[in-house]
Amino acid sequence: MPRRGRPKGPDKEPVLLRLGSPLLDVLDRLAAAELRSRQGQIEKLLHEALIRRGAWPPKAVEENEADDTHDAG
Repeated sequence: MPRRGRPKGPDKEPVLLRLGSPLLDVLDRLAAAELRSRQGQIEKLLHEALIRRGAWPPKAVEENEADDTHDAG
């Protein structure tokens, strides 16, 4: 019998995050405006911040090791 419900998404690890009330209020307003959950909004904001810093997408370890071997020779 086929499985019902939502398809399995990417593996995610639970993280405990303590945030103050003013920050949660802003997050909730942003999430409601974009039709997201609070959790979804936090993930989106973190993702955007990592892109702005140039840290996303993460570089593969193999690419870094390959670059190192070409520079050494």
